[in-house]
Amino acid sequence: MSVFETRGWVKFPYDPDIYAWSRAAYQTGLVAVEDPAIRETWLDCEGTWFIGVDALPNDALGRLGDVPLAGAAVDYLGDMPPLHKAQLSVTYPGYPRPRKTEGEAAFRYRAKRDAAHVDGILPHGPDRVRQVSDPHAFVLGLPVTEASEDASPLVVWDRSHEIMGRAFRDTFLQHDPGEWSTLDITEAYQAARKHCFEHCDRITLPARPGEAILMHRHCLHGVAPWGDSAVAPPEGRMIAYFRPEFQNGIMDWVSEKPF
Repeated sequence: MSVFETRGWVKFPYDPDIYAWSRAAYQTGLVAVEDPAIRETWLDCEGTWFIGVDALPNDALGRLGDVPLAGAAVDYLGDMPPLHKAQLSVTYPGYPRPRKTEGEAAFRYRAKRDAAHVDGILPHGPDRVRQVSDPHAFVLGLPVTEASEDASPLVVWDRSHEIMGRAFRDTFLQHDPGEWSTLDITEAYQAARKHCFEHCDRITLPARPGEAILMHRHCLHGVAPWGDSAVAPPEGRMIAYFRPEFQNGIMDWVSEKPF
């Protein structure tokens, strides 16, 4: 079994093809971050986080202009679903500060627990029940700027994908697949997340342009606070993310297949 399947994440070393893509992402990313309309939509946490959903203009193969998305990490994934426009997540000194829609308890969780979450599970309605809204196949992170190791690195809970995945399967398989898209998984999600905090190692994953981080879709992860001595360029700590969705939706998402 691969390191990715065992631990729920893998960090790929420097790759010239990934580095070339990160340079292209840097150039196009600067344009997106400075666009007033995009900035107004996605700058949050009192100016310390540019969320940047769909900020990069790549095509369905990940290509930016004439620069292809290629390299060992891409080869490892093989035939991927069509890719969405990549998120460009940028953190700045002082992260985290409260989000516009965030209450005191939610901000405390962001600050103390790195806003740990499993991607694609979103709150709905006035009671904010958790449902699987975006059944991602995987999460691929590609650093775009150089930054020190304490400049709000990605955080993962080692082997958490096993705990979270088991909880999801135990919950979904008790219901008819026709109910899955609206199934309230709040209780199972929060209980499994608590179990991960108690039993999984918290690992920070700083990375540089040319490297790549691949996470299992069920991996519990978040973003660490900006360190007191952290160093990054004025553009901030930038990471591009791809999270393509399974074409078979939740049926594949809840399965034991790696991606």
